[in-house]
Amino acid sequence: MQPFVITGKRPGGTGGSVKYRRQRGPTERRRALLCRKESIDVKKLLFIYNPLSGVGQLKPKLADVLDIFVKAGYEVTVYPTQKYHDALDKTRTYTGEYDLVVCSGGDGTLDEVVSGMENREKKVPIGYIPTGTTNDFASSLHISRNILEAADTAVNGIPFACDVGRFNDDFFIYIAAFGLFTDVSYETKQSMKNILGHLAYVLEGTKRIFNIPSYRIKVQHDGEEFEDEFIFGMVTNSRSVGGFRGIIGRDVVFDDGEFEVTLIKTPKNPIELNEILGALVMKQINSERMYSFKTGEIHFESVEEIPWTLDGEFGGVHDHVLIQNKKQALQIMVKEGLEKGKPDFLA
Repeated sequence: MQPFVITGKRPGGTGGSVKYRRQRGPTERRRALLCRKESIDVKKLLFIYNPLSGVGQLKPKLADVLDIFVKAGYEVTVYPTQKYHDALDKTRTYTGEYDLVVCSGGDGTLDEVVSGMENREKKVPIGYIPTGTTNDFASSLHISRNILEAADTAVNGIPFACDVGRFNDDFFIYIAAFGLFTDVSYETKQSMKNILGHLAYVLEGTKRIFNIPSYRIKVQHDGEEFEDEFIFGMVTNSRSVGGFRGIIGRDVVFDDGEFEVTLIKTPKNPIELNEILGALVMKQINSERMYSFKTGEIHFESVEEIPWTLDGEFGGVHDHVLIQNKKQALQIMVKEGLEKGKPDFLA
């Protein structure tokens, strides 16, 4: 029997009202406790996705993705992004008590969600379903490009503590870069990316090969300082850059508190330029034309403001840049497969 409420005069007839609540029986109390336990046990998931990413890859599989989430025991809130930085704002300002945030889109969408999470006091793990053009970070962590497999990993995988980069007051996941071709990603139209994929970046990049900018930069790291002319520089935590694997080498550890730094000097003539391009094609470091080292903190200082890209998105123009590694700050869901306590891609 349901509890009920009676309103009447106070004893003694002095006015005012008093509520008498009928006591619950043992069966009712057990039901109430079960309902309360079920509400406590329900896990909550916020799903943020970019409907414009890729060639609408997610849309025909959205129902299947949500089914995977629900079968994993989650109550799901779905949010399609509407504008630039929408994923960042939603992640930074959501008010629900979520156990997991899953995002779907390209590297830029993931960057926004991670940046938003880094600005929250209480952080939760992040799952990722890659549907972008290059998906460098997902490739490095062996997150499947198959949407349903990635969705399963997002809710049934294991959280891996991965490094995050702080770039002045901003954040990045796997690359901060300046110079040659770094504007290709964010200046290539989304429609062109969707149709041509990697070829879109190559075509856009060829427009710039005969107009190479050069920057004089002072670099400081780990007590060392040097100054030189550079056409390109990148600070990375990835085995894949621009969709091409192995450029940095395979000695990349994602949770060691250090970034891989590659700086390419300005060539003085076509021969030196060919040597640089040859080294990149062969995935080798030419010590006469490049600087290559690891560090957890690096400072760049230049006379002019330099455009930077963060995870393939425009990162602003800066004449002073401080990059710091936030060791193991990001909990990212990866496929289960352990060896010596590490995910198999670290073995």
